[in-house]
Amino acid sequence: MLPGKDGPTGGGRSQDPSVSSEDPSVSLFREYLRIKTVHPEPDYEGALKFLDRIAAELGLPFKKVEVCPGRVVGIMTWEGTNPKLRSILLNSHTDVVPVFQEHWKYDAFGAFKDGEGNVYGRGTQDMKCVTIQYIEAIRRLKSEGRRFPRTVHLMFVPDEEVGGHKGMEMFVNLPEFQALNIGFALDEGLANPGDSFTVFYGERNPWWITVRCTGNPGHGSRFVENTAAEKLHKIINSFMDFREKEKTRLNTSECFTLGDVTTVNMTMVQGGVAYNVIPPNMDVSFDLRIPPTVSLKEFEEQIKAWCEAAGEGVTYQFAQKHMNQNLTSTEHTDPWWRAFSTACSDMNLALKKEIFPAATDSRFIRAVGLPAIGFSPMNRTPILLHDHNEFLNERVFLHGIEIYCSLVPALASVSALPSEAKEHA
Repeated sequence: MLPGKDGPTGGGRSQDPSVSSEDPSVSLFREYLRIKTVHPEPDYEGALKFLDRIAAELGLPFKKVEVCPGRVVGIMTWEGTNPKLRSILLNSHTDVVPVFQEHWKYDAFGAFKDGEGNVYGRGTQDMKCVTIQYIEAIRRLKSEGRRFPRTVHLMFVPDEEVGGHKGMEMFVNLPEFQALNIGFALDEGLANPGDSFTVFYGERNPWWITVRCTGNPGHGSRFVENTAAEKLHKIINSFMDFREKEKTRLNTSECFTLGDVTTVNMTMVQGGVAYNVIPPNMDVSFDLRIPPTVSLKEFEEQIKAWCEAAGEGVTYQFAQKHMNQNLTSTEHTDPWWRAFSTACSDMNLALKKEIFPAATDSRFIRAVGLPAIGFSPMNRTPILLHDHNEFLNERVFLHGIEIYCSLVPALASVSALPSEAKEHA
């Protein structure tokens, strides 16, 4: 049974007055989509007011922690019957990426629903859907009078879409995060166009690197030797040749997914002052995503070798260099994975395990030694995060609430682990 008028939904919830016959959960989803938490100036205050209202409806405390000026993490807490046990974290980010409205069918922040039940809007997949699915699952479980041993925290973080540096990356090092006593975390995943649901147990490391090439300046009419442009050419060839090899590996092996190979993309080239002046330096920047199977030390040595081969005066620096390669166990002997996967099996959900191809806040959670799974319950859905005309069908959205109504009890009911027994002995 899908949540809605035929199932328990709890009281006090506001609905979109223009769609009075619509499922209240879908109305709430569309309301959240209309809050313009879009970069470069996200309406975080609007999102926090919305979430504050929801917390009051659910009867949950809502704590706000300012990690830096203008960046606040919100936390709703549903206390368990044994709060000494490690808690379950349901994490989501509130921000969304910019849109190019001229390429959209509908207003990207209008939350338009077409005749087939497709809800269009920035954040429908990434990841306002999951935020509301968490909330509505908790609403239903609470309305049924359910309680579980472990405390459940719903956390809403800023700035994930710009690297998380003023969001989760800072927050995991604060005492307020430690006080949450987290044992296991769920975070965002990706849609799956097929019947399966994709589960992510690790991520590639994002490296943003700029290579500076210096050389002899001169007049544009001469064959000046040892120029920055010649070295730039060699550097670009080295990176792009490697890119082609990785692309070939991906396209010639059925065993590989995008998360299993290193992607290389040239994103910026800078330098020069005039058409007729050979510049003394030129820069080229790359976005690298490196899977956890690759030795990061050896990969950086390869970059050094490319720079040395290009000539003297070629240096590099990182704008971002994530180095954690922790993976979350997906062995059946792991109690967290066993609870997650068994609940999915009981719902007849086929799971596809992968390394996440991009980057999420899960990498910061894993970096402090906590297990985290990336999971967005969207199957039979095209992958449209960051794309034009991002949408999610309301039936898929509502089914996701049902899924969390099974996952949350399973995870929050995991028996005390040996480590927890020692902690409280």
